[in-house]
Amino acid sequence: MQITETDAFKEAEGWIEKGMDYLVENGPNLLWAILIYIVGFWLVKRVVRGLRKVMQKSKYDESLQRFLMNLISWLLKIILIILVVSRLGVDITMFAAIFAAAGLAVGLALQGSLSNFAGGVLIAIFKPYRIGDLVETQDILGVVKDIDIFTTKMVTPQNKLAIVPNGPIANGNIINYTIEGKMRVDIVVGVAYEEDIKKAKEVLLSVLTSNPKVLQDPAPSVNVLELAESSVNFAVRPFCKPEDYWEVYFATQEGCKLALDAAGIEIPYPHAVEIRKKG
Repeated sequence: MQITETDAFKEAEGWIEKGMDYLVENGPNLLWAILIYIVGFWLVKRVVRGLRKVMQKSKYDESLQRFLMNLISWLLKIILIILVVSRLGVDITMFAAIFAAAGLAVGLALQGSLSNFAGGVLIAIFKPYRIGDLVETQDILGVVKDIDIFTTKMVTPQNKLAIVPNGPIANGNIINYTIEGKMRVDIVVGVAYEEDIKKAKEVLLSVLTSNPKVLQDPAPSVNVLELAESSVNFAVRPFCKPEDYWEVYFATQEGCKLALDAAGIEIPYPHAVEIRKKG
């Protein structure tokens, strides 16, 4: 069947006429919906900004601030969308039923996301860590950069960004190295059996006390850890601030080696053993 230009023109006229009728009938509601969206979106931003200022003045925890601001912002936007849709003539009760059914379906499909949301709520309430804390969780060690509704962002010592779901964090083990303000560095140093262990202990302890990054309270300690197969092993235990951990760790390793060399104390090492072939 061939469509002539006249038929196409008439069909286009029909669509234009229907569009004009729709605009005449629903134009005011459409304009009101657009106005409500523009003003509502502006108000949401103002409310969120105002609440953020109130929380900052009240010295709320930064992690809690970000979590609550994200949550409040999403809730206000959902309410705004419902108002806009209702102004367009959509029945709110029907919309609520559809929304509830969709929410149930999405909830079943996104059980992990809901678990992460619940985990985020628990983290915000109980505060096992805050932004800036050095934390180990889910086999990841890093400084907390941000706490969102669903995830926690951490920067690892290798300067990698790790995004960890809140659900497993809330249900797993969390080690917070920052909350006490002090960390112990565990280092093992071995000396030969022939050496004077009292002198070796004094030399190792002097390395710790001479480092300004090592805290004096709790006091650093050097103790015989074990009588190993080829060495007497010392437990070298300095305390430091969490942010100084790696600096103290490496400085202590190097300092112990240099100090023992300077004192003429031998650090044992494996010696080559001649292996004779049989036959």
